[in-house]
Amino acid sequence: MILAAGAVLWLPGRPKKSGRLGRPRIAVIHRPKYDDWSLPKGKLDPGEGVVEAALREVWEETGFSCVLGAELPTQHYLAQGRPKEVRYWAAVPGAGAFRPSREVDRLEWLPAGKARARLTHERDRVLVDALLELLGARPVR
Repeated sequence: MILAAGAVLWLPGRPKKSGRLGRPRIAVIHRPKYDDWSLPKGKLDPGEGVVEAALREVWEETGFSCVLGAELPTQHYLAQGRPKEVRYWAAVPGAGAFRPSREVDRLEWLPAGKARARLTHERDRVLVDALLELLGARPVR
């Protein structure tokens, strides 16, 4: 089994005239190798724990350090015919800045509904929904 870890990196929504915060914005990344839009994640290095892998992968793919929050649903699927398990956390960004690389050439901060629409895989949309539920925000469809 392939073991991996990642995060749904999010920012609070922009303040509205009413003083309330808008919907959270979520980081989605484009991977040119697969030509897909995804959430930051990656395989564990030998001897690495899932928390360390999630922190490292967010840093490598987005350029941001992050603080992990609540764990989100674990995803199970086949990757090139092999079972893969990916553990995810909600996360807020810390210091850093995105720099395009061969692995990830674009990062966009999108409101939840637009993030859901941009993501290539349904399994990633499930994680956006889980984050919104965690934050007590209305679901988007």
